[in-house]
Amino acid sequence: QPGPMEGVLSQVEQLPALLAVSRSALVRDWDSLTLDRALEWARYFQHLYERFRARPQLQEALGRRLRRSRSYPLLGFPALGRCPQLLGLALLENRALPAAACRRLLLSLLQPPGTGTGSDPRGLELLARRKAAACLLALPHRPPRRAPGPEPQLQAEAQLLLSRLREEGQEVGEAAGQLRWLCGVLEQLPQPRAFGVVAAALALLKQGRGTEQAGDRDRAGNSSQDGYQASAAGDGCAAGLLLSWLLGNRERFSAFCLCLPCSHLALLAGHYSQLSRSYLDLLTDWGSHLLYDPLQGRWVKSCLDKAELSWEELRERFICLCQGSTLLKEQTQAALELLRTQDGDFRVCGLSVWTDLLMEV
Repeated sequence: QPGPMEGVLSQVEQLPALLAVSRSALVRDWDSLTLDRALEWARYFQHLYERFRARPQLQEALGRRLRRSRSYPLLGFPALGRCPQLLGLALLENRALPAAACRRLLLSLLQPPGTGTGSDPRGLELLARRKAAACLLALPHRPPRRAPGPEPQLQAEAQLLLSRLREEGQEVGEAAGQLRWLCGVLEQLPQPRAFGVVAAALALLKQGRGTEQAGDRDRAGNSSQDGYQASAAGDGCAAGLLLSWLLGNRERFSAFCLCLPCSHLALLAGHYSQLSRSYLDLLTDWGSHLLYDPLQGRWVKSCLDKAELSWEELRERFICLCQGSTLLKEQTQAALELLRTQDGDFRVCGLSVWTDLLMEV
Protein backbone atom coordinates (compact mmCIF):
# COMPACT_ATOMS: atom_id res chain seq x y z
CA GLN A 1 0.00 0.00 0.00
CA PRO A 2 2.13 2.92 -1.24
CA GLY A 3 -0.25 5.55 0.14
CA PRO A 4 0.05 4.81 3.88
CA MET A 5 3.76 4.03 3.60
CA GLU A 6 4.43 7.30 1.85
CA GLY A 7 2.69 9.04 4.71
CA VAL A 8 4.97 7.29 7.21
CA LEU A 9 8.04 8.26 5.17
CA SER A 10 6.90 11.89 5.08
CA GLN A 11 6.48 11.87 8.85
CA VAL A 12 9.90 10.33 9.43
CA GLU A 13 11.44 13.02 7.24
CA GLN A 14 10.42 15.56 9.93
CA LEU A 15 12.62 13.97 12.62
CA PRO A 16 15.79 15.98 11.78
CA ALA A 17 13.74 19.18 11.93
CA LEU A 18 12.33 18.20 15.33
CA LEU A 19 15.80 17.57 16.74
CA ALA A 20 17.13 20.78 15.19
CA VAL A 21 14.36 22.84 16.78
CA SER A 22 14.96 21.17 20.15
CA ARG A 23 18.55 22.47 20.07
CA SER A 24 17.58 25.99 18.96
CA ALA A 25 16.35 29.13 20.72
CA LEU A 26 12.84 28.51 19.37
CA VAL A 27 12.03 26.34 22.39
CA ARG A 28 11.78 29.51 24.50
CA ASP A 29 8.16 29.70 23.29
CA TRP A 30 7.31 26.10 24.22
CA ASP A 31 4.72 25.44 26.89
CA SER A 32 3.88 22.09 28.52
CA LEU A 33 1.43 21.21 25.76
CA THR A 34 4.00 21.80 23.03
CA LEU A 35 6.53 19.73 24.94
CA ASP A 36 4.04 16.86 25.28
CA ARG A 37 3.41 16.91 21.54
CA ALA A 38 7.15 16.76 20.82
CA LEU A 39 7.58 13.82 23.20
CA GLU A 40 4.62 12.06 21.59
CA TRP A 41 6.29 12.40 18.19
CA ALA A 42 9.51 11.00 19.66
CA ARG A 43 7.69 7.99 21.06
CA TYR A 44 5.91 7.53 17.73
CA PHE A 45 9.25 7.41 15.92
CA GLN A 46 10.46 4.88 18.49
CA HIS A 47 7.35 2.80 17.79
CA LEU A 48 8.21 2.83 14.07
CA TYR A 49 11.65 1.51 14.89
CA GLU A 50 10.20 -1.41 16.86
CA ARG A 51 7.68 -2.08 14.11
CA PHE A 52 10.12 -2.13 11.17
CA ARG A 53 13.36 -3.33 12.78
CA ALA A 54 12.86 -6.83 11.34
CA ARG A 55 12.14 -5.57 7.81
CA PRO A 56 15.42 -4.61 6.08
CA GLN A 57 13.83 -3.11 2.98
CA LEU A 58 11.68 -0.74 4.99
CA GLN A 59 14.67 0.09 7.20
CA GLU A 60 16.60 1.12 4.11
CA ALA A 61 13.69 3.22 2.84
CA LEU A 62 13.34 5.01 6.18
CA GLY A 63 17.10 5.56 6.39
CA ARG A 64 17.19 7.08 2.88
CA ARG A 65 14.36 9.42 3.77
CA LEU A 66 16.18 10.58 6.93
CA ARG A 67 19.37 11.25 4.98
CA ARG A 68 17.50 13.36 2.42
CA SER A 69 17.36 16.20 4.92
CA ARG A 70 21.20 16.41 4.96
CA SER A 71 21.02 17.15 8.65
CA TYR A 72 24.09 17.33 10.84
CA PRO A 73 24.91 14.88 12.18
CA LEU A 74 23.52 12.45 9.64
CA LEU A 75 20.70 10.31 11.01
CA GLY A 76 19.96 6.70 10.15
CA PHE A 77 17.28 4.15 10.96
CA PRO A 78 18.74 3.34 14.45
CA ALA A 79 18.10 6.96 15.45
CA LEU A 80 14.37 6.23 15.45
CA GLY A 81 14.81 3.78 18.32
CA ARG A 82 16.67 6.37 20.38
CA CYS A 83 14.48 9.32 19.48
CA PRO A 84 13.07 9.97 23.02
CA GLN A 85 16.61 9.99 24.40
CA LEU A 86 17.96 12.19 21.59
CA LEU A 87 15.13 14.69 22.05
CA GLY A 88 15.36 14.63 25.85
CA LEU A 89 19.13 15.17 25.82
CA ALA A 90 18.88 18.08 23.37
CA LEU A 91 16.20 19.76 25.48
CA LEU A 92 18.01 19.21 28.78
CA GLU A 93 21.09 20.92 27.35
CA ASN A 94 19.09 23.82 25.86
CA ARG A 95 19.04 26.74 28.32
CA ALA A 96 16.29 28.43 26.29
CA LEU A 97 13.71 25.85 27.43
CA PRO A 98 11.29 27.55 29.87
CA ALA A 99 11.26 26.34 33.47
CA ALA A 100 7.71 24.96 33.28
CA ALA A 101 8.49 22.93 30.15
CA CYS A 102 11.73 21.72 31.72
CA ARG A 103 9.90 20.45 34.80
CA ARG A 104 7.39 18.74 32.54
CA LEU A 105 10.25 17.11 30.64
CA LEU A 106 11.88 15.81 33.82
CA LEU A 107 8.58 14.40 35.08
CA SER A 108 8.06 12.65 31.75
CA LEU A 109 11.55 11.15 31.78
CA LEU A 110 11.30 10.01 35.39
CA GLN A 111 7.81 8.55 35.12
CA PRO A 112 8.00 4.77 35.74
CA PRO A 113 7.51 2.39 32.80
CA GLY A 114 4.00 1.20 32.17
CA THR A 115 2.28 4.48 33.01
CA GLY A 116 1.72 5.55 29.46
CA THR A 117 5.01 7.18 28.50
CA GLY A 118 6.90 4.13 27.32
CA SER A 119 9.91 5.36 29.26
CA ASP A 120 12.89 3.03 29.14
CA PRO A 121 14.96 2.95 32.36
CA ARG A 122 18.07 1.98 30.43
CA GLY A 123 17.56 4.93 28.11
CA LEU A 124 17.12 7.19 31.13
CA GLU A 125 20.37 5.89 32.63
CA LEU A 126 22.20 6.66 29.39
CA LEU A 127 20.59 10.09 29.27
CA ALA A 128 21.69 10.85 32.83
CA ARG A 129 25.27 9.75 32.12
CA ARG A 130 25.47 11.93 29.03
CA LYS A 131 24.05 14.94 30.80
CA ALA A 132 26.56 14.50 33.63
CA ALA A 133 29.36 14.19 31.08
CA ALA A 134 28.18 17.33 29.32
CA CYS A 135 28.28 19.24 32.62
CA LEU A 136 31.74 17.92 33.39
CA LEU A 137 33.16 18.77 29.99
CA ALA A 138 31.74 22.29 30.18
CA LEU A 139 34.10 23.13 33.06
CA PRO A 140 37.01 25.48 32.29
CA HIS A 141 40.02 23.67 30.89
CA ARG A 142 43.47 23.95 32.37
CA PRO A 143 46.44 24.11 30.00
CA PRO A 144 47.68 20.58 29.21
CA ARG A 145 50.54 19.53 31.45
CA ARG A 146 53.74 18.17 30.05
CA ALA A 147 53.37 14.52 31.05
CA PRO A 148 53.65 11.15 29.25
CA GLY A 149 49.91 10.45 29.39
CA PRO A 150 46.63 12.35 29.05
CA GLU A 151 44.86 13.92 32.00
CA PRO A 152 41.76 12.19 33.41
CA GLN A 153 39.54 14.92 31.96
CA LEU A 154 40.95 14.35 28.48
CA GLN A 155 40.43 10.61 28.93
CA ALA A 156 36.76 11.24 29.77
CA GLU A 157 36.36 13.41 26.67
CA ALA A 158 38.12 10.81 24.54
CA GLN A 159 35.89 8.02 25.88
CA LEU A 160 32.79 10.05 25.06
CA LEU A 161 34.11 10.82 21.57
CA LEU A 162 34.78 7.14 20.86
CA SER A 163 31.33 6.12 22.09
CA ARG A 164 29.65 8.68 19.82
CA LEU A 165 31.89 7.65 16.93
CA ARG A 166 30.75 4.05 17.34
CA GLU A 167 27.10 5.17 17.40
CA GLU A 168 27.66 7.14 14.20
CA GLY A 169 29.03 3.97 12.62
CA GLN A 170 25.84 2.12 13.53
CA GLU A 171 23.65 4.90 12.17
CA VAL A 172 25.54 6.02 9.07
CA GLY A 173 27.15 2.65 8.29
CA GLU A 174 29.99 4.03 6.15
CA ALA A 175 33.48 5.22 7.03
CA ALA A 176 33.15 8.36 4.90
CA GLY A 177 30.10 9.46 6.89
CA GLN A 178 31.86 8.74 10.18
CA LEU A 179 34.88 10.75 9.06
CA ARG A 180 32.68 13.73 8.12
CA TRP A 181 31.07 13.60 11.55
CA LEU A 182 34.46 13.33 13.27
CA CYS A 183 35.89 16.27 11.32
CA GLY A 184 32.88 18.39 12.18
CA VAL A 185 33.22 17.64 15.89
CA LEU A 186 36.98 18.13 16.16
CA GLU A 187 37.01 21.31 14.12
CA GLN A 188 34.65 22.91 16.63
CA LEU A 189 37.26 22.50 19.39
CA PRO A 190 40.31 24.70 19.98
CA GLN A 191 43.30 22.99 18.39
CA PRO A 192 45.24 22.13 21.57
CA ARG A 193 42.16 20.55 23.12
CA ALA A 194 41.26 18.65 19.94
CA PHE A 195 44.81 17.30 19.74
CA GLY A 196 44.72 16.23 23.37
CA VAL A 197 41.40 14.42 22.91
CA VAL A 198 42.61 12.62 19.77
CA ALA A 199 45.86 11.55 21.45
CA ALA A 200 43.94 10.29 24.49
CA ALA A 201 41.49 8.40 22.26
CA LEU A 202 44.31 6.69 20.36
CA ALA A 203 45.91 5.69 23.66
CA LEU A 204 42.60 4.34 25.01
CA LEU A 205 42.06 2.25 21.90
CA LYS A 206 45.40 0.53 22.39
CA GLN A 207 44.54 -0.11 26.03
CA GLY A 208 41.34 -1.89 24.96
CA ARG A 209 39.14 0.74 26.59
CA GLY A 210 37.89 2.51 23.48
CA THR A 211 34.43 1.06 23.31
CA GLU A 212 33.71 -0.30 26.77
CA GLN A 213 35.12 0.00 30.25
CA ALA A 214 36.42 -2.98 32.20
CA GLY A 215 33.48 -2.72 34.58
CA ASP A 216 31.07 -3.01 31.70
CA ARG A 217 32.81 -6.18 30.58
CA ASP A 218 32.60 -7.64 34.06
CA ARG A 219 28.88 -6.91 34.24
CA ALA A 220 28.37 -8.45 30.81
CA GLY A 221 29.84 -11.69 32.09
CA ASN A 222 28.64 -13.88 29.23
CA SER A 223 29.91 -11.80 26.33
CA SER A 224 30.95 -14.10 23.50
CA GLN A 225 34.26 -14.23 21.72
CA ASP A 226 32.50 -12.93 18.62
CA GLY A 227 31.48 -9.86 20.58
CA TYR A 228 35.05 -9.16 21.60
CA GLN A 229 36.25 -9.63 18.02
CA ALA A 230 33.61 -7.19 16.81
CA SER A 231 34.70 -4.75 19.49
CA ALA A 232 38.33 -5.06 18.38
CA ALA A 233 37.30 -4.47 14.77
CA GLY A 234 35.38 -1.39 15.86
CA ASP A 235 38.43 -0.10 17.73
CA GLY A 236 40.55 -0.58 14.61
CA CYS A 237 38.04 1.36 12.53
CA ALA A 238 37.94 4.19 15.09
CA ALA A 239 41.75 4.38 15.16
CA GLY A 240 41.83 4.53 11.36
CA LEU A 241 39.36 7.42 11.33
CA LEU A 242 41.30 9.36 13.97
CA LEU A 243 44.56 8.85 12.08
CA SER A 244 42.90 9.87 8.80
CA TRP A 245 41.85 13.16 10.36
CA LEU A 246 45.24 13.69 11.97
CA LEU A 247 47.48 12.73 9.04
CA GLY A 248 45.25 14.06 6.28
CA ASN A 249 46.59 17.59 6.72
CA ARG A 250 50.32 18.19 7.10
CA GLU A 251 49.96 21.50 8.93
CA ARG A 252 47.53 19.90 11.37
CA PHE A 253 49.85 16.98 12.04
CA SER A 254 52.81 19.33 12.49
CA ALA A 255 50.84 21.36 15.04
CA PHE A 256 49.80 18.12 16.77
CA CYS A 257 53.43 17.04 17.15
CA LEU A 258 54.48 20.45 18.47
CA CYS A 259 51.59 20.48 20.95
CA LEU A 260 52.15 17.09 22.57
CA PRO A 261 55.08 16.10 24.81
CA CYS A 262 57.68 14.09 22.90
CA SER A 263 57.38 11.21 25.37
CA HIS A 264 53.64 10.93 24.66
CA LEU A 265 54.27 11.06 20.92
CA ALA A 266 56.82 8.27 21.24
CA LEU A 267 54.23 6.09 23.00
CA LEU A 268 51.71 6.65 20.21
CA ALA A 269 54.34 6.08 17.54
CA GLY A 270 55.14 2.75 19.16
CA HIS A 271 51.49 1.71 18.80
CA TYR A 272 50.70 3.04 15.32
CA SER A 273 53.17 2.43 12.49
CA GLN A 274 51.36 4.88 10.21
CA LEU A 275 51.86 7.62 12.77
CA SER A 276 55.51 6.71 13.39
CA ARG A 277 56.35 6.94 9.68
CA SER A 278 54.72 10.34 9.35
CA TYR A 279 56.40 11.54 12.55
CA LEU A 280 59.85 10.48 11.31
CA ASP A 281 59.20 12.21 7.99
CA LEU A 282 58.28 15.37 9.86
CA LEU A 283 61.37 15.21 12.07
CA THR A 284 63.46 14.71 8.93
CA ASP A 285 61.99 17.87 7.42
CA TRP A 286 62.62 19.84 10.62
CA GLY A 287 66.18 18.57 10.89
CA SER A 288 66.96 19.58 7.30
CA HIS A 289 66.51 23.25 8.31
CA LEU A 290 69.41 23.15 10.77
CA LEU A 291 72.87 24.42 9.85
CA TYR A 292 76.14 23.99 11.73
CA ASP A 293 77.64 27.23 13.05
CA PRO A 294 81.39 26.68 13.46
CA LEU A 295 81.79 29.86 15.50
CA GLN A 296 79.26 28.65 18.08
CA GLY A 297 80.18 25.00 17.63
CA ARG A 298 76.54 23.86 17.42
CA TRP A 299 73.61 23.39 15.11
CA VAL A 300 71.32 26.42 14.66
CA LYS A 301 68.14 27.19 12.76
CA SER A 302 68.86 28.20 9.18
CA CYS A 303 65.53 29.93 8.68
CA LEU A 304 63.53 30.98 11.71
CA ASP A 305 60.17 30.86 9.93
CA LYS A 306 60.71 27.29 8.67
CA ALA A 307 62.77 25.55 11.34
CA GLU A 308 60.29 24.49 13.98
CA LEU A 309 62.74 22.85 16.40
CA SER A 310 66.12 23.69 17.82
CA TRP A 311 68.92 21.13 17.85
CA GLU A 312 68.25 20.33 21.50
CA GLU A 313 64.53 19.76 20.89
CA LEU A 314 65.18 17.61 17.83
CA ARG A 315 67.72 15.50 19.74
CA GLU A 316 65.26 15.00 22.62
CA ARG A 317 62.57 13.75 20.26
CA PHE A 318 64.86 11.22 18.60
CA ILE A 319 66.09 10.03 22.00
CA CYS A 320 62.48 9.49 23.12
CA LEU A 321 61.80 7.40 20.02
CA CYS A 322 64.86 5.26 20.67
CA GLN A 323 63.73 4.69 24.25
CA GLY A 324 60.45 3.21 23.03
CA SER A 325 59.74 -0.32 21.85
CA THR A 326 62.45 -2.38 20.19
CA LEU A 327 60.71 -2.07 16.83
CA LEU A 328 60.40 1.71 17.11
CA LYS A 329 64.05 2.02 18.18
CA GLU A 330 65.21 -0.04 15.19
CA GLN A 331 62.97 1.93 12.84
CA THR A 332 64.33 5.24 14.14
CA GLN A 333 67.96 4.19 13.95
CA ALA A 334 67.49 2.77 10.45
CA ALA A 335 65.94 6.06 9.33
CA LEU A 336 68.86 8.05 10.76
CA GLU A 337 71.43 5.76 9.16
CA LEU A 338 69.73 6.10 5.78
CA LEU A 339 69.67 9.89 6.13
CA ARG A 340 73.36 9.91 7.08
CA THR A 341 74.19 7.81 4.01
CA GLN A 342 72.18 10.10 1.72
CA ASP A 343 73.93 13.11 3.28
CA GLY A 344 77.42 11.79 2.40
CA ASP A 345 77.93 9.14 5.10
CA PHE A 346 80.16 11.41 7.17
CA ARG A 347 81.53 10.09 10.46
CA VAL A 348 82.82 13.41 11.78
CA CYS A 349 80.84 15.82 13.97
CA GLY A 350 79.55 19.04 12.48
CA LEU A 351 79.25 17.87 8.87
CA SER A 352 75.84 16.19 8.94
CA VAL A 353 73.05 16.70 11.42
CA TRP A 354 72.12 13.02 10.99
CA THR A 355 75.64 11.87 11.90
CA ASP A 356 75.54 13.94 15.06
CA LEU A 357 72.07 12.67 15.97
CA LEU A 358 73.17 9.07 15.53
CA MET A 359 76.07 9.71 17.88
CA GLU A 360 73.69 11.19 20.44
CA VAL A 361 71.02 8.49 20.36
